[in-house]
Order: sequence, then structure tokens, then C-alpha cells
Amino acid sequence: MKKERQHADQEALFEAILSLKTTKECLAFFKDLCTYQELNAMSQRLRVAKLLHDGTVFHRIVEETGASTATISRVNRSIKDGYNGYQIIFDRVSDKLDAAYAAEESGEMQ
Repeated sequence: MKKERQHADQEALFEAILSLKTTKECLAFFKDLCTYQELNAMSQRLRVAKLLHDGTVFHRIVEETGASTATISRVNRSIKDGYNGYQIIFDRVSDKLDAAYAAEESGEMQ
């Protein structure tokens, strides 16, 4: 029963996320849902995944993100042997990710 409950809870969470319409709404929801560390960890994993996807080497990813080599390896394993979730995101919003990371690097983000 516990596994069924977890599945139902996850489905409800994903439906709630899919109902959000803007990045501002997403930020508000995720700030309420997650701790500061959890939100940063998820954000960092996405950036690591994007860098790996773009062919960036591990040591450069460590320098750029501050992620541990263990985190980078875990993300790399997910990209290679996971459920293709990162690839779905890259196929749909790669340009937006690039723009957001470029804006951060240039100091344009708040």
C-alpha cells in the first residue's frame, strides 16, 4: 500500500506542477515546497546536465557550478542510463536554458 500511496502522491505533485503557467508561479510553488538546499540542488543538477549534454568536461563543470564530482557522475549516469528526462527538457527548452545561464553569467539576473 505504501508504494501505491507514493505513486498517487507523485502523480498529484506532477499534476500540480503542470498546472503552473509562469516561471514566477513555479518559483513561488517550489520555494514553498522545497528547502533552499533542495531547490539549489535540483537547479545545480539541471545545469550540470546541460553542461554534460553540451560536452563540457568534468573539471570545468566543477569550476563552473561548484558541484562535486559525485554529483556530476550521478547526473551523467542519469543522462546515459536514466529515463530520458533530461533529454526531453533539452529538446524543448535548451535555448531558454542557455539564455538564462548566459544572463546569469553577464550579471543580468536578479
